[in-house]
Amino acid sequence: MKILGISGSLRQGSLNTLLLQEAGRSLPDSARFSIASIADLPLYNEDLDGESQPSSVVALRQVVAEADALIIASPEYNYSIPGGLKNALDWLSRPAYKSPLAHKPVALVSASKSPVGGARVQGHLKQVLLAVLSEVYPAPEFLLASAHEAFDDKGYLKEQRHRDSLARLTTEFYAWSKRVKEC
Repeated sequence: MKILGISGSLRQGSLNTLLLQEAGRSLPDSARFSIASIADLPLYNEDLDGESQPSSVVALRQVVAEADALIIASPEYNYSIPGGLKNALDWLSRPAYKSPLAHKPVALVSASKSPVGGARVQGHLKQVLLAVLSEVYPAPEFLLASAHEAFDDKGYLKEQRHRDSLARLTTEFYAWSKRVKEC
């Protein structure tokens, strides 16, 4: 099973990209995991969404279409979705109801410096993903609060409880995604 990760953070050293990498390591061995970048996408413009589309958009749509499931790791900006991630979802949501996101299993994780851990961004992402017909994994959620203190200098989660919780999510999401894809 091919699982694709997307980080909602564009910055070097992103805590959410570290979390996504950790999620990939915690998947079952039979999973093939990779991460797609959204950094080079132009702002969504319907004028560009015709016969000739930007190459970065074509490439992202292709890797998402080829993936069996997605894991999205996102920070919370101003209580909501970062602009770069929302832009990527807008590009990926076309054509409406037949997009690469339609019926795609998606798990959400978040890392935040705040004590809330990104709960609000996950709520907003669920609304957007449900609107484009994605199959959003219902539970358990993974919210990493005080994330700036959670990783060691090699990019691994320090605490076993965090690793265990993330492994539980990825293992259960993997099994759930297989069932969703069979339906």
